Amino acid sequence: MTAVATGRATTDPVPGWLVAGLGNPGPSYAATRHNVGRLVVEELAGRLGAGWRRHRTGRADTIEGRLGLPGSDPLPRLVLVRTRGYMNESGPPVAAVAAYAGVPTERVICVHDELDLPFGTVRTKHGGGDNGHNGLRSVRRALATGDFGRVRVGIGRPPGRQDPADFVLTSFSRSEQAELPEIVERAADIAESVILRGLSITQSDYH
Repeated sequence: MTAVATGRATTDPVPGWLVAGLGNPGPSYAATRHNVGRLVVEELAGRLGAGWRRHRTGRADTIEGRLGLPGSDPLPRLVLVRTRGYMNESGPPVAAVAAYAGVPTERVICVHDELDLPFGTVRTKHGGGDNGHNGLRSVRRALATGDFGRVRVGIGRPPGRQDPADFVLTSFSRSEQAELPEIVERAADIAESVILRGLSITQSDYH
């Protein structure tokens, strides 16, 4: 799939999509398990070939472009979001950017870490609860609904009796780091597939 960066399409007759990578800002969190959603949205940003810009709302960095296959018409408008606040504050920036860009809630996709999936497993779904995930909880509150898409990237359960809240803020092991680029690429492919081909086909092909 190919992608090109664009300016904001204010007269686009086709509703756009928004993909938000949930995580925490700053170098101290960059390589932690909780930030795998941000890694995926940064992979998508690389495919667009554009740099992040602070959104006019001031609470997120965004990139806007077109995503699609050569010759496809029209190419869906895509807004990538990387919030500037912490995980438990993800919702208001995501909601603000979606409202400004005219993206309906059902076309919002949050990419996030998932404790209840084995490391490396990637699944997608639409709707549902937050399963104790602070970022999802914040997004659900800000959008006043859980009716948005999710790309769930498995990080596995903590070993022994380690608190999950501590586990998600640890770095990936050396062996996991070796696998991580392929996992991130797969999650980005799944997000693209949901946008271009729909949820059912994506689930059939990737699950």
